Amino acid sequence: MEPIQVLLCCGAGLSSGFLAQGARKVAKKKGLNVKIEAKSETEAVLYLPKINVLLLAPHYENFKAKFTELAKPYNVAVGVIPQKVYGSLDGEKLIELAVELHQNQQENH
Repeated sequence: MEPIQVLLCCGAGLSSGFLAQGARKVAKKKGLNVKIEAKSETEAVLYLPKINVLLLAPHYENFKAKFTELAKPYNVAVGVIPQKVYGSLDGEKLIELAVELHQNQQENH
């Protein structure tokens, strides 16, 4: 099975980088085939052809419609990281969200 490619997006990619690091540890510990990276909002568009799930930081929620439209040709699921998950750097909940979004996207296409 191909890994689920997840991209976290925030302003500069710094805070989401810490969250991505925690999520990678959880994925490795659980033996999940999930690859997680963090990039800035401006870089995220370049990665759409290479990813399965795009997760936006809570403060980028107003960009969700824009990214959903840009991601549509690539069949990329787009979601917003809940503030509680983002603020607590909860890698486990982030993985759950990414996998759920990916599964829903696959079922609907």
